[in-house]
Formats: sequence, structure tokens, C-alpha cells
Amino acid sequence: MTIAKSPTHGPAGYRLVDVTEESFDALPCCGIKLRTHPGRLQKRCWLKQNAGLGLRAKTLIAPSGEPGGYIEYAPGEHAWRGIEADGYLVIHCIWIYNAHREKGCGRLMIDDCLREARRAGRSGVAVVVRDGPWMADGRLFVENGFELADTAPPDFQLLVRKFDRRTKAPKFRRGWEIKQRQYGSGLVIVRSGQCPHSAKFVEDIAASARQEYHIEPTLVDLETPAEAQNCPTPYGTFALLLDGRLIADHPISRTRFRNIMNRQAV
Repeated sequence: MTIAKSPTHGPAGYRLVDVTEESFDALPCCGIKLRTHPGRLQKRCWLKQNAGLGLRAKTLIAPSGEPGGYIEYAPGEHAWRGIEADGYLVIHCIWIYNAHREKGCGRLMIDDCLREARRAGRSGVAVVVRDGPWMADGRLFVENGFELADTAPPDFQLLVRKFDRRTKAPKFRRGWEIKQRQYGSGLVIVRSGQCPHSAKFVEDIAASARQEYHIEPTLVDLETPAEAQNCPTPYGTFALLLDGRLIADHPISRTRFRNIMNRQAV
């Protein structure tokens, strides 16, 4: 993981600190406090594996000392999203605890990422957003000068803030249906270690498939950014397919999985 640098201070004493090998155990991981949680252990390994590729993860610390949010980004060449964004920094995720919203914390994290991009000689910062769940709301970025660069079904949007308007914009990769068919028949769960919460969802989906539908799912692990960029969905780090068709483009609960499967039988 990266070596900790001087914290970035923000509104009313808020600051950003690097998530490092040393600080990881002292902080919640995407809201997960239990150190033995499978998703947390998975995330730690994933962060370490990608740190050498320029991945940065930072925790927002409130004046009280409690965690208030999180931001994670990587060079576009090594981003875990279904996009082409060479030359940019790409934000994977950004979130703020409810108690710390409406205080300028979102701007603090975005501005910090923009400064990092300028220092690294990048063309700007890009982010994938959507109207649906498990991804950032685009309004925060639009309010901070980001513009629409591309769209992908069903509701994904690629936003960008360029430092030079003449620079080539990032874009989504295409051929989603072709990629989906390549996984063949049966139930396939495409997963990665990027989101610690997905570990529990994958476990529940697999258990339900075996116990309730007598299906042995195929688990496909995404090991590199290139594999994530060619995932059968713009989300990049998770996909659920049935007989070569995408049935979920983000982590879903056991109940949601049952609803989808029961509709397939109608």
C-alpha cells in the first residue's frame, strides 16, 4: 500500500488520511469494523495488490476523530470500471456518512483528487455514476464542474472534469452483449475484491442457487484492472449472468436473487 502523506485538511477541521498497510486496521473499511469480516480481509489484499498500480484510498476523518467518508481512485489505465480512460484519474467510489453530509466534505474529497491528478500530470478526473444503486450520485460531481462524456445501458453515465477541453474524453467500452455470451450456459458470478460488501452477497447468492434452485454456480474472479475493464457490465467489478444473459449488474441480496430467478421460470 502507499506510504502515508501529510493529511489534507478541509472544512471545519475535516481531513483526509491515506489508507495504508499501517492505518488499515485502525479504521473501518467501507463501514465494516469487524477485522475478521471476509470482505474486509478481501479488501485489504486487493488494496495491497493494486497499490503498485497507483491506486489511492483515503478516509475522511471528522473533527471528533471518527470516520466520515471514503474516496478511492486509480489511474485510468488501471481503473476497475468498464471504461477507456487513459491519462485520467478515475474515481472508483466516494461516500460520506449521513452525519457528515452537507458540510462540504464531498467537495473536499473531489478537490483532493483533482490536485492529485494535476500533480501527476493527468488530463483530468473521470467517474462512473448512475441513477441506480451501488454507485455514486452524479449530482455531486456536476456541482463540482464535471460534465457528461458518455453513457451506457441501463443508466450508467461517465462524467469527466478535463483540465484542457481539447483533450480526448474517456468513454465506455462496448460490446456488452458479446461479452455476456462468452460466459456460456449456467449461472455465473463475476466478482472482485474491490468492494468488501460484495463478499457476503456472493456467498448468499451461491448458497441460494445450490439450496433452492439446485444450480452449482461458476465463480469467476477478476484479478486485474484489464479484466475489470472488460467485464460484461460497465460496473466492472461484479456481474451475475444466467445462460449468457446479464441478470444483475451490481451486488444483490438473496431476496433480490430469488425474485429474479422466480421470474425466469414464468
